Amino acid sequence: MPTDITNTSWTTMVSKEQTATVGYGLLVRAPAKINLSLLIAGKRPDGFHEIETVMAKVGWYDEILIEPGEKAGIELVCKGPHWAPEGKGNLVYQACEMLLNSCGVWTDIKITLTKNVPAGRGLGSASSDAAATLMGVNQYMEFGLPNRQLAKLAKQLGSDVAFFLDGPLAFCRGKGEKIRKITKKFNFLALLILPDVSVSTKKVYANYRHNAALYEQFSSIINRDIEKNRFDLVWKVCANMLETSCYSLYRELAELKARIDSLGIGPLCLSGSGSALFSIMDSTEQDKASRYKRILEEKIGCKSIIVGNNRW
Repeated sequence: MPTDITNTSWTTMVSKEQTATVGYGLLVRAPAKINLSLLIAGKRPDGFHEIETVMAKVGWYDEILIEPGEKAGIELVCKGPHWAPEGKGNLVYQACEMLLNSCGVWTDIKITLTKNVPAGRGLGSASSDAAATLMGVNQYMEFGLPNRQLAKLAKQLGSDVAFFLDGPLAFCRGKGEKIRKITKKFNFLALLILPDVSVSTKKVYANYRHNAALYEQFSSIINRDIEKNRFDLVWKVCANMLETSCYSLYRELAELKARIDSLGIGPLCLSGSGSALFSIMDSTEQDKASRYKRILEEKIGCKSIIVGNNRW
């Protein structure tokens, strides 16, 4: 049975290291992310959209345990409160296979993915799982590959994967693979609202209609705030140019956001292509975050979790 994440405390998710030795295996934590801003600059010649986004990792993790194999080849086991595909359809399997092949090594290896972060919420969990697998298998097998080589493989797995190899905060362009690490620390708490709606990123992008004037307006504001390292101002703009497309496809999500807005919890922003929503507070405002979470549960009944910014 899925666990009730409405009762999860953010304090259980912070101050963890990314890796830990477990018996003969290696445990790797794969953090979720939120988009503090997400702009669409237009459509590229290859059919993809050119994006500009500030992404921040948060302290909520999937877990990947890498152990000696008991069966031939790669064995992937998926468990946890949320579903994930097993076998070659999972980016974890693909990342492991790609790394082993690139190093000319084949071995029996078992990977157990504990899926705590739901897919289809704009939190980048599959991409993070893939990045964590690249890092974890690289360490477990003692390949010693630098991040720049892992990044080359990451780009083949997905647009957001390379971001999760570094961080915890970055400005990403292109399809998401052109990454400029931000060294300025941005400490925050986020009330992360998790509607029971799984969003198709592909459908949201296909439904998107470009607004060049809006892009220019947002870009001017966001870039000015980035230059000043004012990420507290970046998120307050709630500049996500995919939200109109998302809300037009998923009317129940638009209605939910309107109901939450009426409670005075905000600004309320959409992460990625949705469906997760978030509101950021100062890292010292745990009481305020807990109060908002309680109001949300009593008035709306929607699942939510309080998370802090990730340290790595």
